[in-house]
Amino acid sequence: MARYILKRLLWMIPIVLGVAVLVFTLMTFCPGDPAAIVLGSTATEQDLALMREQMGLNEPFIVRLGTFLSDTFIHFDLGESWITGASIKAELMERLPRTMVLSLTTLALSVLVGMPLGIAAAVKQNGWQDNLCMTFALLGVSIPNFWLALLLILLFSVNLGWLPAMGIGSWKHYILPAMAGCMGGVAQLARQTRSSMLDVIRSDYITTARAKGVPEFKVITKHALKNGLIPIITVIGTHFGRMLGGAMVIETIFSIPGMGMYIVSGVNSRNYPVVQAGTIFLAIVFSFCMLVVDLVYAAVDPRIKAQYKPKGRKVKNHG
Repeated sequence: MARYILKRLLWMIPIVLGVAVLVFTLMTFCPGDPAAIVLGSTATEQDLALMREQMGLNEPFIVRLGTFLSDTFIHFDLGESWITGASIKAELMERLPRTMVLSLTTLALSVLVGMPLGIAAAVKQNGWQDNLCMTFALLGVSIPNFWLALLLILLFSVNLGWLPAMGIGSWKHYILPAMAGCMGGVAQLARQTRSSMLDVIRSDYITTARAKGVPEFKVITKHALKNGLIPIITVIGTHFGRMLGGAMVIETIFSIPGMGMYIVSGVNSRNYPVVQAGTIFLAIVFSFCMLVVDLVYAAVDPRIKAQYKPKGRKVKNHG
């Protein structure tokens, strides 16, 4: 297993490098002059030329790319923001916990609601419970999270006054963003759980367990659900990764100063170092999340873990 983990960590290197090169290239060739945005409309051509020189924009593309990769991956220097002059590493460390709390809260809601819906739909296949759960899942897939976020703000903040509409502070500030962001995950988890459970419920060992008089709750939770967890874990892992990358919409609507909002502001102001560092940081976090998902596979399914156990040497019989 240790060799497998090391192999996955080594595979992260070309992935993160590829993301870094791609983001740097896209930001370099996107329209807009960063110097003009920083200095404003009153800047003269001489001021603009001086600012471009300070930013290093006059260097050839290959030279700037090499300098960026060297500073990032060799010296671990993410640079400074062109707008505020603050250290990007410090700002990332300040904003990442907020995005992680939002993503984990959203993921928890998705699992706590989506999996029971999928299990109920599978156990009561073709019944009214199945139809109700799948209708709810269809609505969850169809409703955009930004539109749902506005409805939640209108209901719980403006009309009822129960929850804060934006900003950070107490745990209450994360309830509405998590509710708005979890609907897609609830729908996907419910559909995947139902599909996995239906495949397992039809198995012979489930029929045997029921014939032996095993309680139905134990049959569903211990035998059926445990053997159908592999695709469900995949959905949970990918949903968490999407939450990290897609949190910018929710964070912008609810004014949460997290990673997503930081990257969006960097894109709008052509703040290349902020966008590049933020995207690379999210790519690294997402890669580690996928590594955790693979390790959970081995914990859930002994057959996967057995593939990476060292094989014992065969003893030759000289008799």
